[in-house]
Amino acid sequence: MHKTRIDLDKKVRKSVIGMLASRAADSQDLFYQIKQAQRAVRGPGFISHHELFDKVAGEGEEHMDDLAERIGQLGGMVEGTIVGAAHLASVADALAEFGARVRTDIDKAAAAGDAGSADLLTEISRGVDKSLWFVEAHLQAEK
Repeated sequence: MHKTRIDLDKKVRKSVIGMLASRAADSQDLFYQIKQAQRAVRGPGFISHHELFDKVAGEGEEHMDDLAERIGQLGGMVEGTIVGAAHLASVADALAEFGARVRTDIDKAAAAGDAGSADLLTEISRGVDKSLWFVEAHLQAEK
């Protein structure tokens, strides 16, 4: 745990951090279950169910962030995170890998004759490249 000026006893903070970390893991799992349901919904009521799941997932994502932020406020760290430049480098690596896979699939979708999917993947590729550029900007040393 890192130091904080919050006036809660260290034992209390440690106990609550453990509890919140469990709920953060649960909320992340729930978020992905809801997103999977949103992507899989079909049939009558498709639009209303799709929009409902999207709204519920959005609220769940806020819960995940709130839990993670409270853990940090109490002096804890969400398990599995890496701090500072290592975190930025990890995110940059993941974005670069995802972007490379998407670009490979652009060609595959085009070769299969699905221009719409190729176009979608091209759009995603541009977005990922832009995100990568933003993340990498934080890793570049000042000159």
